[in-house]
Amino acid sequence: MTEFGAPLTVQEIPDPVAGGGEVVVKVLAAGIFPYAEEVFSGRRKYPLEPPVVPGTGGVGRIVSVGPDATRLRVGDLVWCDCTVRSRDDALTPDIALQGWSSRGEGGARLARHLHDGSFAELMRVPTENVHPLPREAEDDPARWSSLGMYAIPYGGLLAGRLAAGETLVVSGATGNLGSAAVAVALATGAGRVITPGRNRAALDLLADRFGPRVAPVELTGDEDADRAAVSAAAEGPIDMVIDLLPPAAPSSAVRAAAMTVREYGRVVLMGGVGMLGGADLALPYPWIMRNSVTVRGQWVCPRSANVGMIRLIASRALDLRPERVRTFSLDAVNDAVAYAAAHGGPFDRTVLTPPAGR
Repeated sequence: MTEFGAPLTVQEIPDPVAGGGEVVVKVLAAGIFPYAEEVFSGRRKYPLEPPVVPGTGGVGRIVSVGPDATRLRVGDLVWCDCTVRSRDDALTPDIALQGWSSRGEGGARLARHLHDGSFAELMRVPTENVHPLPREAEDDPARWSSLGMYAIPYGGLLAGRLAAGETLVVSGATGNLGSAAVAVALATGAGRVITPGRNRAALDLLADRFGPRVAPVELTGDEDADRAAVSAAAEGPIDMVIDLLPPAAPSSAVRAAAMTVREYGRVVLMGGVGMLGGADLALPYPWIMRNSVTVRGQWVCPRSANVGMIRLIASRALDLRPERVRTFSLDAVNDAVAYAAAHGGPFDRTVLTPPAGR
């Protein structure tokens, strides 16, 4: 990406070299988020510093390791997590999403050091961000690259301590990340998942795929009516709400979902509401205090979520076979970005792969 608003270009740049605490990976498959075009155009106002190779993690094969790696080997097939944390503050580490975003000045410094993401043939990655994949991933690296789409909401479910048999509301369930949250919640034992949304076709798809443990609710935009409909669909107490709505969604939709949670319930905020302006989320102080509700934010996922997702997929507790995967060669990167923007529904995946013969 040479500048915001310009098409991506394919260029030759120097090969990265692994230093201490780093690994170089040959990228085989990198997923493209549906909102990537909004990032590259500048509409999302992400703190990327061009020129930069973007990309949010991917599947690849190790080509070199630093001197302090003890188990990773050249040739290993691995998942590369893009969430980079500083190593010099265990309490409040700075965070950058390699090739994508960052938080604060410390995160910007990390992003400058690990500048280039997974839309590259070779990527330099921190050793702790590289996770070995099982043998079956060799057969379809492109499908396994959607692991990153699942790890994000999994991080939110871990943050909210979702337990087996509990009832969960997924606010934003009809989107890419929201539908992934539904799948992960059910794979980890949720008893019932309420899926509010406006897209009837997407709601029906979720119900058809997962059966009676999913309860779709078609939203009207009336906050009080929508809250009542979500509560009724639960047929009992709602233990947890996770919000994954995009920046364009109104804060009232988040509030309508959040305020269905039971006394001592948990609300996890992971979406983008308010990032581009508009009304901020306003939850009533007395309601939070008197009902002992926990409200917390979660940006992306902890390192452990990657390992957990690999195990869930390998065990088929979470099945990737129904995913609709469309691959594009690196040479067609702009076509891929446009396709991802037009196919952002549940379980649609757009994947970038190396040019033929490379």
